[in-house]
Order: sequence, then structure tokens, then C-alpha cells
Amino acid sequence: MAELAPIIQLGNPTLRQKAAWVENIQDEHIQQLIDDLITTVVKANGVGIAAPQVAESYRLLIVASRPNARYPYAPEMEPKAMINPQIIAHSTEVVKGWEGCLSVPGIRGFIPRYQTIEVEYTDRNGQLQTQEFTDFVARIFQHEYDHLDGIVFVDRLENTLDMMTEQEYQKRIVNNA
Repeated sequence: MAELAPIIQLGNPTLRQKAAWVENIQDEHIQQLIDDLITTVVKANGVGIAAPQVAESYRLLIVASRPNARYPYAPEMEPKAMINPQIIAHSTEVVKGWEGCLSVPGIRGFIPRYQTIEVEYTDRNGQLQTQEFTDFVARIFQHEYDHLDGIVFVDRLENTLDMMTEQEYQKRIVNNA
């Protein structure tokens, strides 16, 4: 049964480590971790989560875009587990967009990301997948992928003026959209 995992916050050293390659996808611990991550991201009103955010330093992330209180305009998709993911191609176009993070509560940043990416990953059944993501879903993937290399979104800020509190974000950006 899936459980809600505690989300670690900025300052915890695990968030700054390069995560380990998942060797045995069918390992019971990895399969349970996937279920726990999906439960956790849904309950926390996130749109993605990476294993290092729950103090599990593995190259595993979940993309789970759907409208919620933190991202009311997010597109709807089924949560997808991506194991040992890699970006294999990306657009030259970079766009800035607002991001938050479950491990950096209360802060939003206007972060540059590739508009379109092509990714390769192994699914939870051990099958190699290749997929293209654009716009918001590409942003989610890149944000979570950064966690696998010990990078958090505030590291990608171009200017501290591109940052605001969650409260101001909800008031200025979400309510004026």
C-alpha cells in the first residue's frame, strides 16, 4: 500500500547530491517508492516529484501534471514514473515560466527552461521509452530532472528579482491569469 512520504526541504544535504542510477527496477523497494512518490505528489498538490525530495537518492522522478491549488492551469495527465531518465534532445528556444518546489515551500521563481525536450527513460515495467514534452510538462520534467543532479530551481534564477512568495504569486499571477 502506498504511503505519504515526508518531503525534505532545502538545506537537507540529500537535495544537493547526484542521485544513484537505479540498477534493479523490479526491486520491491523501488516499486514501493514509485507508489509512495505518486501518492505524495498528489496529496501535496504538486505536479512532479523526484526521489531525492523524499531522501531517496535514486534517479527516479514522477511527472504528474493536473490542475490543483498550486497550479490551477496545469494540463491533465496520468502520473508517470521515469527511471534513469535522460534528456536526449531539446529545442533551441528557451522560455521563462513560474516554478515552485515542494522542497522549497513558499517561494516561486521565474525560471528559464527549454520549450521542447525529447527524453528517454525506463518505465516501472522495465521498458525503455522515448517521449517528447513541450511547454508546462517539459518544464516539470526539467525541474524534476535537476533534482537528480542536486540542483534546485533557485539555482537557475537569472536575477533575484525573478522571485516572489507563494502568497504574492497566487495574488498577482494566478488570480490575474
